[in-house]
Amino acid sequence: MPEHRQCGWPAGRLMSALAGSWMLLSQPVWAAFSIPGYELVYNAPQETTLQNNDLRHAAEVWQQMFDAAHSHIDLAQFYVANEKGSLLDGVLARLRAAGERGVKIRFLMEEKGVGLSTPETLTALKAIPNLELRIIPFHRLTGGIVHAKYLLVDGKEAFVGSQNFDWRALEQIQETGLRISDAQTVRQIQAIFDQDWQAQALLEKNKPVPKLAGLVPKSAPQGNYLVASPRDYNPSGVIDSQVELPRLLANAKSRIRVQVMDYAPLTWGEKGKRSFYAPIDNALRSAAARGVQVELMVANWNLKKPDVFWLKSLSLVSNVQLKVVTIPPASRGFIPFARVVHSKLMTIDGSTAWVGTSNWSGGYFDNSRNIELVLNSASMAERVDALYSQLWNSCYAEPIKVDFDYPPPHPAREH
Repeated sequence: MPEHRQCGWPAGRLMSALAGSWMLLSQPVWAAFSIPGYELVYNAPQETTLQNNDLRHAAEVWQQMFDAAHSHIDLAQFYVANEKGSLLDGVLARLRAAGERGVKIRFLMEEKGVGLSTPETLTALKAIPNLELRIIPFHRLTGGIVHAKYLLVDGKEAFVGSQNFDWRALEQIQETGLRISDAQTVRQIQAIFDQDWQAQALLEKNKPVPKLAGLVPKSAPQGNYLVASPRDYNPSGVIDSQVELPRLLANAKSRIRVQVMDYAPLTWGEKGKRSFYAPIDNALRSAAARGVQVELMVANWNLKKPDVFWLKSLSLVSNVQLKVVTIPPASRGFIPFARVVHSKLMTIDGSTAWVGTSNWSGGYFDNSRNIELVLNSASMAERVDALYSQLWNSCYAEPIKVDFDYPPPHPAREH
């Protein structure tokens, strides 16, 4: 293995850090970074140096949103997984309390996420009063999945982010999201949920789901706006992310910074075949070719073959720097599918921020349900840039080694 800098906190600080993380929701937390209509929300893995005191934690934000619900809560998630005594335990308790006081709850979950879910969590969800759980086989529409992770309260505010409805996302994974009160954006997110909720009912009855005409504006929108995928099932007014992302990259003038868990210009085909997926990779290489500085960070889970070959190839392009992030194991021992960076974010020229739910490879922007926010705000871009720099300059991030044969990652088991 290549030499890796030692990461972690001194033993004396470790216990206090652990205690602090468990006390997170036991006392008021006033720190919050926001711009009008959007609050940046962030989770760092426990026992790391990646904490940020000016960014609120998703568990706190979700609980606050559920407590404020008056009429209805809508959630769309890939899967659900809780561990007794975790921060998600408290979130589920607040969701149940909302249902008990008469709030109607609609919970939409991806069919392929059922196998990733813990049976106890599914049982707990189904036992919540006034909660209706629907399982959608999104692959019957496009071949993809519902990968977006979002929720809405009373049609007035929403949360979109990389955080799955999973205890590990709240404690053992690096995640970024947005609490949204911007009225137009919330209406569009609500329209996406309603579209998919109705599509599930039609699919269950083996009825066709009408395709929609996703909006592709002739010029880049101003201000802050929503993009989503897949285009054929985007409600009116919602911009196609597969078109908008390459356009944003094409307009970059000086610097592009990207953090995703997985990056590869490959998609999935029949029997696991991987075919070339060009839009994002072409746009990044074109930006670098015209002198834009491109920085890309991925998780060490991205070092599987053949993905790692594409990462090495991209790192050889002039004006491209690429780092791989490795989060060391927790002191409690190995945790499957945890201790990883999972945020999906970008900044362009220090003036535009992108926060969403998609990894940057085939199967996310073309045929799966995902949601991204484009924020043309210098202050938001500056804060996301700082978050990015914190990880980029940390002991967890190392430049990819082109001449090294990385062992395959094993997120499900210790190795």
